[in-house]
Amino acid sequence: MASSVDLLNFTNEAARKQQVREDNRCTGESETVNRNLYEVEQKVIAGKSKTSLIRKSTGGWKFASLLLVNQGLATLAFFGVGVNLVLFLTRVLDQENAVAANSVSKWTGTVYLCSLIGAFLSDSYWGRYLTCAIFQLIFVVGLVLLSLSSWLFLFHPSGCGDGEIVCMPASPVGVAIFYLSIYLVAFGYGGYQPTIATFGADQFDEANPKEGASKAVFFCYFYFALNVGSLFSNTILVYYEDTGKWTLGFVVSLGSAIIALLSFLLGTPGYRYLKPCGNPLPRVAQVFVAAARKWDIVPVNSDDLYEVEGPDSAIKGSRKIYHSNEIEFLDKAATITEDDLCGPKNPWRLCTVTQVEEAKCVLKMLPIWLCTIIYSVVFTQMASLFVEQGDVMKSNFGNFHLPAASMSAFDICSVLICTGIYRQVLVPLAGKLSGNTKGISELKRMGIGLVIGMLAMVAAGATEIARLKHVLPGEKISSLNIFWQIPQYVLVGASEVFMYVGQLEFFNGQAPDGIKSFGSSLCMASMSLGNYASSFLVNMVMGITARGKDPGWIPDDLNTGHLDRFYFLIAALTAFDFVIYVFCAKWYKSINLEGSEKEIQIIEIQQDVVLRRV
Repeated sequence: MASSVDLLNFTNEAARKQQVREDNRCTGESETVNRNLYEVEQKVIAGKSKTSLIRKSTGGWKFASLLLVNQGLATLAFFGVGVNLVLFLTRVLDQENAVAANSVSKWTGTVYLCSLIGAFLSDSYWGRYLTCAIFQLIFVVGLVLLSLSSWLFLFHPSGCGDGEIVCMPASPVGVAIFYLSIYLVAFGYGGYQPTIATFGADQFDEANPKEGASKAVFFCYFYFALNVGSLFSNTILVYYEDTGKWTLGFVVSLGSAIIALLSFLLGTPGYRYLKPCGNPLPRVAQVFVAAARKWDIVPVNSDDLYEVEGPDSAIKGSRKIYHSNEIEFLDKAATITEDDLCGPKNPWRLCTVTQVEEAKCVLKMLPIWLCTIIYSVVFTQMASLFVEQGDVMKSNFGNFHLPAASMSAFDICSVLICTGIYRQVLVPLAGKLSGNTKGISELKRMGIGLVIGMLAMVAAGATEIARLKHVLPGEKISSLNIFWQIPQYVLVGASEVFMYVGQLEFFNGQAPDGIKSFGSSLCMASMSLGNYASSFLVNMVMGITARGKDPGWIPDDLNTGHLDRFYFLIAALTAFDFVIYVFCAKWYKSINLEGSEKEIQIIEIQQDVVLRRV
């Protein structure tokens, strides 16, 4: 008898919610509607309060702008190392083309894989501010070691590494310090990247409609700042490094990283801070364990699933998440049984709806995320094979030599121009046609990015075919002008605006409050696995094509290979990936947070109905 009473108490809140919804559907009495509207509004305000307990004088564009400056300077420092790394490995450390391309892919992959570590520490323990500060400090330490190692150990004779003067083999100590330094750079930069993006978004309070709109714009400016910083690295720094002044380039990168750290610390008194929500791994694991322990239980109606009473969710600092109909097996974890009523609540047997939905959100985002990895294979070619391809094209104009790596400036300019066109032209136009204030949804943008990325690989393959036709016997450099690479760089830049900005908005917006940095890190992790996939693809292709006297598709002498076929292979894989992505995007259903914009819109509509009736 007692257990029946407890069960009634457990489900009382669910019944009350159901009654509120039924009352809302009854339009006969305006007093009932008004009362229900008041209750829903209070829920929205209460749900927002957990993430909006912030002084009004803090945050906003004033302090978000400091973070944009920080991002631009840190990116300048990072690309001062990364954009020309493939030529550093071939010229200074005497690696072969395929080996150097793989080394860069693995290093770049490590950069973005570290984003998962930073996101975990940020969401679970340190918070966003402390995570950003610590990882930026590691970034600076890595650049200090890199500058010292290049100055003391690697360049003998002085001025070598310019493509003409051959460097002497470096000492094992010098090589070891070099690799330690660049992987510290990878760890520091990668660890703080997703967190700085989320921390910037935190400066805008979603409870304020004006600031909520600014939050979406912030991600666009964030990627814009990233490309402004890399523009300097890809033009001026690349030029000095290409002429053998590598140490100067590394020292400038170090100075930029130090200024970036100081600009970040400058805003400390005025930032908005959100507390970490605890380790999400046990929460997600509890859902799967609880669902598995109740594998023979039929999930009850969604209104009868377990959820804590009141406006606060069981996850500290996180809003409640409404039930969704996808992956219903996990609903077993929130189904109340007789055993759950005996003794204290066991989180490994009974989870809240919010906790279950958090696990569902992770699972639902995974297929979308996996489909973006192939695009990152396209993107990573700019830092490796595009550079090696440009290095064997005509790049001398009188006495001036254009570094192959500086061609990525066309990618950056494409990003900057396309960002402006997208924000000022496409968004308003698409908004008028579709009624969506965001213009084109994040999922559609990512799909467009995949298609443009595929076209970039086709353009790169066509350029390589033309380059091979202009190779003279006995000559290493093709007579084809390096500016023929412009279309492939421009197309990659245009695809980035749709893919990476869309990814930042999508994963940050669809991640629950407790794992926001993890959501942003998925974008970086996609780049990471894309780099590893590129490295694997190069090894596989060379293993298959380089047999006997055949040098393979990507030999040390590109004039004897078929780099064009490798580009076309990536284009074909991207086309196949796009088909799978379309199915995943159609299946995906958005997260429904308590206090979300949808709920606020429902309140406004109901208020209009009441006013018209009155």
